[in-house]
Amino acid sequence: MSRFGAAAEAVADRLIAVRRELHGAVEVGIDLPGTQQIILRELSDLGLEIAVGAALSSVTAVLRGGLPGPVVLLRGDMDGLPIVEASALDFAATGAAMHACGHDLHMAGLLGAARLLAAQRDELPGTVIFMFQPGEEGQAGARLMLDEGVLDAAGERAVAAYAIHVDSAVPAGQLVVREGAMMASANALRMVVRGSGGHAAFPHLAIDPVPVAAQLILAVQTFAARRLPATDQAVISITRLSSDSEASNILAASVSLEANIRTLSTATLEVVREELPDLLRGIAEANGCTLDTTFIASYPVTYNDPAETREVIAVLDELVGADRVIRREAPYMASEDFSYVLEEVPGALVFLGAAAERPVPLHSDDAIFDDGVLGLQATVLAELAWRRLARG
Repeated sequence: MSRFGAAAEAVADRLIAVRRELHGAVEVGIDLPGTQQIILRELSDLGLEIAVGAALSSVTAVLRGGLPGPVVLLRGDMDGLPIVEASALDFAATGAAMHACGHDLHMAGLLGAARLLAAQRDELPGTVIFMFQPGEEGQAGARLMLDEGVLDAAGERAVAAYAIHVDSAVPAGQLVVREGAMMASANALRMVVRGSGGHAAFPHLAIDPVPVAAQLILAVQTFAARRLPATDQAVISITRLSSDSEASNILAASVSLEANIRTLSTATLEVVREELPDLLRGIAEANGCTLDTTFIASYPVTYNDPAETREVIAVLDELVGADRVIRREAPYMASEDFSYVLEEVPGALVFLGAAAERPVPLHSDDAIFDDGVLGLQATVLAELAWRRLARG
């Protein structure tokens, strides 16, 4: 049983209301002034030490318990995606952005955890940092908040960190977790293959980079299948392709490509980073072209500390029953910038099923989340923080 069960039921309607407000007022990126103001309003009566970010519209709130103990961090991300919402919800976003990744639930659930813990602050054996973070969708907002000192916001460093990510494709109320790699790293390789261009009627008088680019695309797929071990694979996808030609009768002089690279280990990433450009450069040169490459580093692997994760699983089993806690066998190949936090302190990212009506993948324009899970989400976050503080 959770110490927060009855209290979570009492605040559930409030959490649903603020989640729907946030859903309709979605903002994108690291500058989220409207979203920030809603968060600040909801925290204003809890007696927390609150600070806002300088480089981004973050909110950091510190709850000091009445009993001595360590510091634990709980995180929720705030930004939406540049997707026009296709749902028929009466609180649907009406602009050019939506919360298609469930960050509105992440904020509401974290607000709920803050409210539950603040109500029992006298018995709380330590301190909790609530990290409300913009810019998860590609802007590395977590890295920016780390640079601004979020892990030390309480005056001493957090000893553990936890986050919940909802999933519109998993049945509502199921919890999904695994030890070790939970989500993949995300990086990119930008390429420009250069020929000489010319008249489309006389390709023999030019060096056409377009068929060479086609060979490069095929080589990328072969590389992943034949140069990497089957037990530690990478997902490499060509996500951008364009030429400098603007007319149908002109052969392009150059073609630009970008590959998105997902890996689960540093070793595999290094193989891709070092060997793939060499392979592609050789193909280009064999066809009379040159190839310029630029590696773009992004999010690292989201790594759930094994010892912390075993404690998390024990708590989840107790709260909801082992039949609702899924021990995922393989990592997700999507990425998460909570990975930066987990590089600094041990902790875990847990997925919470929130599918409503029918399963729909995250980032879909018709993704609908069951916000009836918010009470459970707040309870799990609060309980994880409390149990970790109690362990000292």
